[in-house]
Amino acid sequence: MDNIKMKEKVGKSEIADLPIQETNPKKKQKLCASPLTSSPSLSKIDLAEAMKKQNDVSMFLAGKVISTLAKTSNLVFSPASINAVLTMAANRPEEKETVRSFILSFLRSSSTDELNAVFGEICSVVLADGSASGGPKIAAVNGVWIDQSLSVDSSWKDLLGNFFKAEFAQVDFSTKAEIVRTEVNAWASRHTNNIIQDLLPRRSVTSQTEWIYGNALYFKGAWEKKFDKCLTKHKPFHLVNGESVSVPFMSSHKNQYVKAYDDFKVLRLGYQQGRDDADRQFSMYFYLPDKRDGLDNLLRRLTSTHGFLDRYIPRYKDRVGKFRIPKFKIEFGFEASNAFDDFELHVSLYQKAFIEIDEVGTEAAAATAFGGGGGRPKMIDFVADHPFFFLIREDRTGTVLFVGQIFDPSKSD
Repeated sequence: MDNIKMKEKVGKSEIADLPIQETNPKKKQKLCASPLTSSPSLSKIDLAEAMKKQNDVSMFLAGKVISTLAKTSNLVFSPASINAVLTMAANRPEEKETVRSFILSFLRSSSTDELNAVFGEICSVVLADGSASGGPKIAAVNGVWIDQSLSVDSSWKDLLGNFFKAEFAQVDFSTKAEIVRTEVNAWASRHTNNIIQDLLPRRSVTSQTEWIYGNALYFKGAWEKKFDKCLTKHKPFHLVNGESVSVPFMSSHKNQYVKAYDDFKVLRLGYQQGRDDADRQFSMYFYLPDKRDGLDNLLRRLTSTHGFLDRYIPRYKDRVGKFRIPKFKIEFGFEASNAFDDFELHVSLYQKAFIEIDEVGTEAAAATAFGGGGGRPKMIDFVADHPFFFLIREDRTGTVLFVGQIFDPSKSD
């Protein structure tokens, strides 16, 4: 840290930054003033539609990552973390609009004002820490590292500090790229309860790097109704290859928020709310296909149907017959250019994510780096003993924090 002096530390954001970097041989360009305001505003209707659009984008991103990198394996990643770093990058003032245009297209957004309005809503509603009042522990932090050879306009620096609440540092990529990479990785680990390690791999930061934007996101929530550990038993989980593994399953005799649809079921497990959480509710959703090999078809519908998540929500508690959920702990990392054909412009985006669920609740973390130059049934069985999809989201805004799938809960990576 002696070689990387933080020129300004503007405090902790309620979104944790993911590193974003850019490579450009013309390192002596000036960063021009930003055309953006720090307090974007949309009407309530427009903001609601923008939020829904980004929630659809979250599912689209999930579909792309799963289909290219984890078609038949465990996965977890954070769309919210990706959105945070790309929104910060879209606000970067520059003479050419290539990066900004790419991000707006990638996130299917009409303007940076729209992206900023969504970011502001997520910060104020979703990512405020609720642990002091008994709700989920949430930590979200943003950080920006800019090469010292670049002139930084004060209005852009103010936008980073006042709106994005980002920690800001001017660093020497030309001669100390590896030191900066190590510091960014330490920063990501520090802000995810030491869960996310080595976010940026070797040679991902070079002397040609100009900027890195970072986001680190941490979530720990207790179930609204905890599971009794005495009821946890090992049972077979059926794999897609016809084999099975024995894993610990949690169970409960209580009524559950569960609903059966044509060829799949949805379960919602709520997290304990804090005393100040009247305007939000965090939940984990499990999407279980009826057929043991039915996850692929369910994912195609889930990731391509507009408004799917809002359409299929269990809104009432029902009696359950057989009810089992496997305990699991998984970690997943990827580089976006391997999943998204549209990642060009000599930029790169890295993410690592982690999730663990047990009888008490859920712990999840992610860090991202972006860089470059019918009627209610009386009783429902919900036995998640074959591959299923899951996500954690805030129900009022619909914001998706983490998504993933389980093909083999006996494996942690």
